[in-house]
Amino acid sequence: MTITAIVCAYNEARHLPACVFSLLAQTRPPDEVLVVNNASSDDTGVVAREIARGVPNVRVIDEPAKGLVVARETARRAARGSVLAYVDADCRAPLRWLERVEAQLARAEDAVAVTGPYKFYDWDRVGRALIGAYDIVVAPPTHVLVHHTLGIGAILYGGNFAVRTSALAQIGGFDRRIEFHGEDTNLGRRLTPLGRIEEPEDVADVVVFLASDLARFMTGEAVCVTGGAFMD
Repeated sequence: MTITAIVCAYNEARHLPACVFSLLAQTRPPDEVLVVNNASSDDTGVVAREIARGVPNVRVIDEPAKGLVVARETARRAARGSVLAYVDADCRAPLRWLERVEAQLARAEDAVAVTGPYKFYDWDRVGRALIGAYDIVVAPPTHVLVHHTLGIGAILYGGNFAVRTSALAQIGGFDRRIEFHGEDTNLGRRLTPLGRIEEPEDVADVVVFLASDLARFMTGEAVCVTGGAFMD
């Protein structure tokens, strides 16, 4: 199994280095890191290429057509890995993120994708409580209902998921007609007939969090997971 870690970035010059270096520091290093500079008007492309200059397995692609789904599809077509792990540019991955992704997909041969929640460090306490409640109370039963019972879709966190390249190719990649909202729901629905999408609670340790002034001190070694548990 080879893994391409993909970062789609639009005007993320400030956050991009922390995201990319969190990927390079993984206990299971990515076989390549692909950064898509998506029509940025800031120095995102410059920053990405400065990082790539000193790291052989980091590649940068310019995608002039603005749109997250467009950028993700561009990355899919350029990637070399058998598994594509997508993370947003304003996130950082815990040190064992890709190790966990690989273990989940290796253990479940019928799984076509794996996903997990976020931890928002730049929200106030009420906002963090609400999103935490969603991850615990809403997402798991919804996933069981729509994925396992009805077979019509899946809960898939758009900025934190990994999918087998072959499965994405089988469904024709990302639907470029979607401008932004709903692309993760669309992807979950189209992947469901092909196999299992690992449930969020199965991969609660596959967590990324938004980079912010509060998050700059986090290393990924101990990341607060929904429910108040901590992961080493």
